[in-house]
Amino acid sequence: MTSIDESDSRPELDPRSGGRTGADQTDVPESLLPGTQEYLEDPRHYGIEEGAPWPDDVPRGQNDTHWRYEDDPRGARVAELRIAFCWLITLLSGIGLAAVYVAGGEAQVEGAFLFAGFAGLGVGFVLWARDLLPGHDVIASRGGLTHASDEADRRLAVQSLGRAVEPMARRPFLGKVLGGVLTVFGVSLVFPIASLGPAVDGQFARTPWRKGMRAVSEVGTPVKPSDILPNGVLTVFPDTGEPLDSQAMAQSAVLLINIGSAPFKVLPGRETWHIGSVGSTNCLVAFSKICTHAGCPVSQYDWWTHELVCPCHQSTFQVLLDCKPIFGPAPRNLPQLPLYVDPEGYIASQSGFTEPVGPGYWNRPIEINPFTHKAVKYS
Repeated sequence: MTSIDESDSRPELDPRSGGRTGADQTDVPESLLPGTQEYLEDPRHYGIEEGAPWPDDVPRGQNDTHWRYEDDPRGARVAELRIAFCWLITLLSGIGLAAVYVAGGEAQVEGAFLFAGFAGLGVGFVLWARDLLPGHDVIASRGGLTHASDEADRRLAVQSLGRAVEPMARRPFLGKVLGGVLTVFGVSLVFPIASLGPAVDGQFARTPWRKGMRAVSEVGTPVKPSDILPNGVLTVFPDTGEPLDSQAMAQSAVLLINIGSAPFKVLPGRETWHIGSVGSTNCLVAFSKICTHAGCPVSQYDWWTHELVCPCHQSTFQVLLDCKPIFGPAPRNLPQLPLYVDPEGYIASQSGFTEPVGPGYWNRPIEINPFTHKAVKYS
C-alpha cells in the first residue's frame, strides 16, 4: 500500500498523454504509468482515504487499463481490419446512395444504403470499443465524502478519465480509415437535400397582385362589382396576362365578398380599400383565401354571421372585423387586398398585399415593402 502526504513528489499528470507529464514525458518513472503495479495498488485510485484500511469489498490489483487484445498483437491487427471492413461497408453505401440518387432515385434502395451505411459505422465503433479500448469495471470505495478531494486525488481522477486517449491515438490506421469514410458518407448525405426543393427566399411573402391588376375568375373572365350579389362571395385571381403556375395561383387566391349593408369595420389608412360605401346595399371587400394557420383555403362563408371558416382546422374569421380570427388556431387576420374600379368598370387592385399571406411561419423573419411588395429585411 502506498501512503500520500504533502511531500508527495509525483509529477503533475497530463490526461492528454495517458497519464504522462506535459513538461517532459520521458522523465516519468515507469511505476507511475497506468497499468503498472504501483498504479493498480494505489489506494487513491479506488477512492480510499489516506491512512484508511483497505476495504474488504474492494479487490486489489484491479486493472481497468486492460483491453481485449493487449497481449495479442496479431489479434489486435485482425480487430483493426474487422473494424475497417465495417467502415468500408459505410463508404460503399455512401457511394451507392449518391449513384442511385443521381440516376433518378429509388426510395427503397436509398433507404437500404442509408441503413447499411449507418449500421456499418455503428458496428465499427462498437467493435473498436470492445476490442481495442480499455473497458473493465472497477469496484471502488465510496470514501468518507465529508470533504473535497485534495490536489493529488484530483490529478489521479483526471488521469483516469484520460486513460483512453492514448489507446485511441495509437491506432492511426483506423483514424485514417474513419476520416475517409466519414468524408465520403457525409458528402453522399448531402445529395438528398436537393429533394427539399429550391430555397424559399421570401417567395411565400409575395403574390402576383400588383397595382392596376384586374381580378379575374377561375376561367379568366374579368369581374365587375355587379357580378357579385349582396352576401355573395367569389374567388378571384390576378390577371397577369399569362397563365399562373399552381403555386402562384394558390398563393394569390382572393375572396371577393359583397357584405351588403353590414357594418364593416374600416381600419385607419384603409378608408378607400373597399368598393362602395359601408352600410350601402353593395359593399365589396377582398381578403386572402389562404388561412393564416396552415395555408388551407378558407372557402366556407356564412353570409348570416359574415364569418369565414377554414375547413381544415375550423379557424373562423369575422369578416366585419377585418377578418379577425375569433375561433380556432389561426394566429392573425386574413390580409386585405385594396380594391378599386378601373375606367372600364372592372375590379382591380390598388396594389399588392401590404402584408404576407398564409401561415405565420412563412413571414416571421420578413418585412414587406408595401409599394414593391418584396421582402426587404430579415431580422
